Formats: sequence, structure tokens, C-alpha cells
Amino acid sequence: MRALTDSEIRGSFVNCSKGEARRLGLPRRLPELPWPDLDFLGWRDPGAPDRGYLVAERDGDLVGVVLRVPPAVKRGLTKTTVCSFCLTSHAGQGVSLLTARRVGAAGRQGNTVGAYVCADLACPLYVRGKKTSDLVDRYEESLTLDEQVARTLANLDRFLDKVLAG
Repeated sequence: MRALTDSEIRGSFVNCSKGEARRLGLPRRLPELPWPDLDFLGWRDPGAPDRGYLVAERDGDLVGVVLRVPPAVKRGLTKTTVCSFCLTSHAGQGVSLLTARRVGAAGRQGNTVGAYVCADLACPLYVRGKKTSDLVDRYEESLTLDEQVARTLANLDRFLDKVLAG
């Protein structure tokens, strides 16, 4: 992904008002992010722990989506869940249900789309092995890195298709 500016990010959001987009908290040290390793930009708002944001390139345009994070459900560290985008397994709270209001009339009526995703939205870094911890497991796969990235983006695209189908 190419490096994005503050105004490009804020202008990309499709499921919130322009005022909400102006007020959302951007990632810290935006210019220093590992842009070459990102297939999409995802982050959690440190000032609003119930919110996350995702910006992806689709057909040459940027599409930004505001995500809501429901209150955490206590799960034991032995419980493992898998991200529906990158298929990384996490123990404990490493995967969260993230919901996005649909665009248009459907969103105004309160319709949302949800997916279980890496809680920190760092899927591209997990796929590349750039981010790891003792709570994260990447399965040995026969797919190449390019194929894993393509699968992650295809899963993300299916999610975004549902959000955009207002």
C-alpha cells in the first residue's frame, strides 16, 4: 500500500459523516508506518477503545470503514479463535467481532455487517511474519506469501462488498 496522508484517510470513509471522519483518531506516527508491508491500513482508536478503522484500496479508490468493537467477552487463554481475513489464530482476546454500519439507507436503519478479525487489525503484518507474539500462531501453509496476501484481500473484499451493499 502506498503511504496515505491524513486528508486521504479522512476523505475515504464511506459509513460515517464527514464530521465524524474529521474527528476520528488517526494512527500515531502515520509517516513511519511500514507502508510497503501493508495491504490495507487498519488501526484501533486509542482514545475510543470501542472503535477501529480500516482503509483499503479498491479499484483505484480508497474505501474507509468505521468499525465498532463490542465489549470484550472474557475468554480463557486456552480458547483460540481465527481471524476471518488473514486466518491467523489467536489465543484469548486476539480476535474480536468488529461490526461496520452499512452505507446508505441500510446503515441509517441500523444495519451492520460483522466479522471476527485480528483485534489490532494488523493482518498484513501477521501474514508476513512481521508481527508475532506468544499468543499468535501462524499455521504452516503450502500457499506462497503472495497467495496468502491475495486470500486476505479477497476475504477483506467480501466484507467490504457487504458494507457497501447499502
